[in-house]
Amino acid sequence: MNKIYCIFLASLSVVSCTERGTSHKMSEEKRTEMGVVFNQDLADELKRMAETDQIAAYIPQGEYKKMTSEEWSSFKDSVFTTHQIRLEQIFDKYGFPGYDLIGKEGSFNFWLMVQHSDHLPAFQQEVLVKMKAEVEKENATPSDYGLLVDRVKLNTGEKQVYGTQVAYNLETCQAYPKNLADSLNVNERRKAIGLGSIEAYLNRMTESHFKMNKSFYAERGINEPKLYEID
Repeated sequence: MNKIYCIFLASLSVVSCTERGTSHKMSEEKRTEMGVVFNQDLADELKRMAETDQIAAYIPQGEYKKMTSEEWSSFKDSVFTTHQIRLEQIFDKYGFPGYDLIGKEGSFNFWLMVQHSDHLPAFQQEVLVKMKAEVEKENATPSDYGLLVDRVKLNTGEKQVYGTQVAYNLETCQAYPKNLADSLNVNERRKAIGLGSIEAYLNRMTESHFKMNKSFYAERGINEPKLYEID
């Protein structure tokens, strides 16, 4: 039986791409007014870290396929442990690093790696508080904030708000949101932070999951994923 790879990097590469809304642009004038000196070195460092993070968060690719399961686990643990220490150092010094400090890409890269700190929900919660303040100043991305809200909610035993965290029905190959509060009004909440409809999002997640696990579903006579109707 083929192994099913849950693409919950959905919150990571797929989610990070498909669920991010329109970012707020910050002018050079605003940066000057806020008195923050742009830190290119930190932005570059976070970019390098994020590239390695995505390798570790995904299934083995390229040369990494040659690793034994023990070697791969050791590699992943090393990456996430080392990155976690550095993320905490950055957060202690700057709080949530916004556009003004490291640009939109740098801010996104920091957020992306915090998403992988599920084993430290207290740290994610601290980041969330600081990130909210930056979102309110239009110095961080609202949709990214929403994804972290959902992550923290589930990691602390609460219901998610925006429906960004998903699981899969393996009998039909269809994504569905984990433990969602007030599902009837979820699209209103999503729209408020720049996210599209949950039906469209779940369909994208379903299609990506199907592609990654095509042989698994073929063995079960499922030749296409089950999608939600979109008005």
